[in-house]
Amino acid sequence: MATVLAAFLCVASGFALASLAVSRVTSLATGLLLRVSISIGYGLGIFSVVFLLCRIFSVTNLITLDGAVFVLLSGFAILCRVRRSPAVSCPPTGIDGRTWLHRLLASAFCVALGVAAYSAVERARAHPHGDGWDAFGIWNLHARFLFLGGAHWRDGFSPLIPWSHPDYPLLLPGAIAHFFSYLGYDDPRVPVVIALLFTFSTIGILFSALAILRGRTPAMLAALALSATPFFIEQGTSQYADIPLSFFVLATIALLCLYDDRSVNSSPSRRLVAGAGFAVSLAAWTKNEGLLFLCAILGARFLTLMRSTILCRPSRPQNETRRESWIAFGILLLSVAPGLFLIAWFKHFAPPGDLFSDSAKSLHRLVDPLRYWAILKWYVKGFLRFGNWSLIPGTLTLIGFYLIAGNKRGRKPDFSFRCSALALLLTLGGYFAIYLITPYDIYWHLRFSLARLFLQLWPSAIFLFFLTVPLSSSQSEA
Repeated sequence: MATVLAAFLCVASGFALASLAVSRVTSLATGLLLRVSISIGYGLGIFSVVFLLCRIFSVTNLITLDGAVFVLLSGFAILCRVRRSPAVSCPPTGIDGRTWLHRLLASAFCVALGVAAYSAVERARAHPHGDGWDAFGIWNLHARFLFLGGAHWRDGFSPLIPWSHPDYPLLLPGAIAHFFSYLGYDDPRVPVVIALLFTFSTIGILFSALAILRGRTPAMLAALALSATPFFIEQGTSQYADIPLSFFVLATIALLCLYDDRSVNSSPSRRLVAGAGFAVSLAAWTKNEGLLFLCAILGARFLTLMRSTILCRPSRPQNETRRESWIAFGILLLSVAPGLFLIAWFKHFAPPGDLFSDSAKSLHRLVDPLRYWAILKWYVKGFLRFGNWSLIPGTLTLIGFYLIAGNKRGRKPDFSFRCSALALLLTLGGYFAIYLITPYDIYWHLRFSLARLFLQLWPSAIFLFFLTVPLSSSQSEA
């Protein structure tokens, strides 16, 4: 009963917040899927923050506080339904739903999703405590410190145990410990279920957002590409934080694209921007790399808007004035601010990260050309080998697909695509810089982390790819 109550309050609170952020769509099923998918991450993020606040202020009545948060968010969602934003219409799919080709694609997507679900469940059963050191040595260990530590919960973030990375953010540990508190014990099934929810909710966001923006055919192709990526399913059940981070990165980009795209939404609600701000702040609350992406997405949109202002070029959403664009950017900043405040407070008492432990040597590494060459080679090699595919890597498959479809006129990259693509490139550049200054052996560090860093951006890269790739002439004209 406690588990059911905790799950209801978590998902319902996230759904209320997602309903506040996401505009309604003409297709009720697609809009519902988008809100439900986003609500998983929103709800777990809320649970993480609420549990940490309870620990900080020594609050023991967790159920009452969760109920109050749920009632408050639900009340706001109901009030906002009085002034609904204009509907977002789904564009034509480009391939008629009655053709054999569309039915074949739908069947392939269902088979891939079923195989991915079966594989994920079997891997979770085989590795109930996580598949790798980070699962039980970092994330689940932090969750148990938060749950079992009581008034001494901060001892779990002591510099005496640097191998557990006590500076890592607390979204996953906080959410897991929240459910532990409802159960009364540290049930190892909790992180397993949370990992599976993040994995398949990421696929849900990818499919539903693309179905709204481009139609069901690109949405199924994108979801098929992601669910058929072996490394995505493997990491999705490993209980690491890379898939949750990829979830929030994709949610941020998808919500911003829904706001920026005027072909499906002539008068979008700025609540989409606020929802994207909340998602990117949760990304920063998930992993340190999320903070890098937060700076990248803010920097990309700021630079693009400045280019529009200085050069007087239309580098902003269509039919949006320069003033409206800057107001939307201000809303994005305001929605990010509470999350940044929480992260700053946590970083204040947590020990510093190991990557910046020796600034003098870090500066010396920056001028070593051999490190640049080594990292660049691993980037190229990682791109070609990414995904643990048996035959052809997914990256090369997408490139081949684009070349085959290249004789058709695709969708011209717009403001949202340019900002999102620039944000992903800036994030990759930030990863490159971290490798330059890492105190660890450069080859060891690249070998055991680069593929997971690529995976953090892989769902968003698929989303942007199918947002612009040409599929048919009818779709291009639409």
